[in-house]
Amino acid sequence: MNIEVKLENSLNKNDQTKIIKILKNVGDTVKLNDVIFEVESGKGASTINSKAQGTIESINVKEGDSVNADKVLAQINGEQAAKTGNSSTAPNTFNYFKNLIKPVKLEMESDITIIGGGPGGYVAAIQAAKLGANVILIEKEEIGGTCLNWGCIPTKTLVRSAQVFDTLKKAEEFGCYAENIGIRMEKVIDRKDKVVTQLVQGIQYLMDKNNIKVINGTAEIVDNETILAKSNTQEITIKTKNIIIATGSKSAVVPIKGIENKNVINSDDALSLKEIPKKLVIVGGGVIGMEFAYIYASFGSEVSVVEFMDQCLISCDDDICEENKKSAEKKGIKLYTTAKVEEIIEAENNECIVHFIQDGKDKYISANKVLLSVGRTPYIDGLGLERAGIELNNNKRGIKVNSKMQTNVSNIYAIGDVTNIILLAHVASHQGVIAANNIMGKPCDMDYTVVPSAIFTEPEIAMVGIGEKAAKLQGMEVEIGKFPFSANGKALSYGESDGFIKIIRNKNTKILIGASIVGLHATDLIAELTLAIKNNLTAREITETIHAHPTTAEVIHESALCLEGGAIHFA
Repeated sequence: MNIEVKLENSLNKNDQTKIIKILKNVGDTVKLNDVIFEVESGKGASTINSKAQGTIESINVKEGDSVNADKVLAQINGEQAAKTGNSSTAPNTFNYFKNLIKPVKLEMESDITIIGGGPGGYVAAIQAAKLGANVILIEKEEIGGTCLNWGCIPTKTLVRSAQVFDTLKKAEEFGCYAENIGIRMEKVIDRKDKVVTQLVQGIQYLMDKNNIKVINGTAEIVDNETILAKSNTQEITIKTKNIIIATGSKSAVVPIKGIENKNVINSDDALSLKEIPKKLVIVGGGVIGMEFAYIYASFGSEVSVVEFMDQCLISCDDDICEENKKSAEKKGIKLYTTAKVEEIIEAENNECIVHFIQDGKDKYISANKVLLSVGRTPYIDGLGLERAGIELNNNKRGIKVNSKMQTNVSNIYAIGDVTNIILLAHVASHQGVIAANNIMGKPCDMDYTVVPSAIFTEPEIAMVGIGEKAAKLQGMEVEIGKFPFSANGKALSYGESDGFIKIIRNKNTKILIGASIVGLHATDLIAELTLAIKNNLTAREITETIHAHPTTAEVIHESALCLEGGAIHFA
């Protein structure tokens, strides 16, 4: 008799299940409970076993097909197994809880397996797939990684909400009137979540479009050609020719007494607050800390920033730091520099007190929330690097790589924050392309000399190349072209005239080597200067290029003119 093989009865009629692997062929003999198919659905991975003994008459699907409960997957010519109450001999049915206890074991093969689906990992996956590789990507949380889900994108979405609210507050300056304005944080967070979801779905589409197999789970390196991917429902042993490690970074933790206080939060928490804290203390005045300082100051929080160094945004030139300090004070943000946090003390009324030392004196600030923003550290825990003999950097804070993003193990590469070179999403993406190209036989090297950075404070800050401070430390003779946004027509029309641009050139060669911008649209404007510096252009070549009017891009033209005899619109 012919016996139909279908999905288990526990699936709903319209549930979609993907055929991962077909283990039998037409004509094969099967016994009771022999595995015929490996499948995956929203409930996890499972197997479809034979309910009969006999011969495979037909197989009606192929690997990669998505099917529902009505689909006849195969037909067996043989004898139906008798039903009994003994689960060991009863036909196999999907048991969700059983699979949680005992994961299904699968095997896969790939040309490249990537651990981590952030801006480094997923870009590397797409590039490698476009070059013809069979790619598997393993991500333990959400595709897009920290940048898309808990970092760059959600933070900038909150920045935009803050900008809109600020514009409403000063609407009268533009001849407009807005009454009873306010913030509904649940709506702000909801918009942020929608933006993130849309972008995540876009990346998932690209994974499918490029035939990249995405596994949701953790990964361990067994040896230089084997990775074990684990989730609650499955364990997949992957035999791979090459490995790219792109596990990113995690928030650094500092040994501060009272850090376990319920009102102490990290940047992930700060992106999901449904209530605006009346008083917010931020520990750390780096990029992340200052961005949140401006966001929550716009929303109405009393913001204080406690920074250990003598300046916030210490990596910027002194004039940039000074401009940021003026903007922060104008915003009502209190900056405490050269200050060390000693303890976070629990207080009454659901508050806490931050105890810090500044200039040898004990100081105290009360807060509803304390945001720890003291940097990030590479995520290498539990990867099994030692099994493959992968070396770390000299400071043991990241994976050591060469200019091709290759580790000391020839077929294993590492990209992004896990290398602890430059912890920026766009650097990770470029490293991903470099790694994929080298694996696929297109030799190329990573160049860090011209890397733009963007800081979404108010106004924005952007930098590229060698700064004035670094040039002096290197003993370079330089010339500076500087121009204020207060002399730019578009900035004035926007009511955003704070800030300046400066471009730096080598005094001897006249070639541009660096630039900094603090002002309206700074993070967009930096692209032109990145291209100019990358291609060894001079200020004259910028001055001879017509810039559209009225635009903020004219500040680039004017600053270049400053180096070539003087600006037109500023004396």
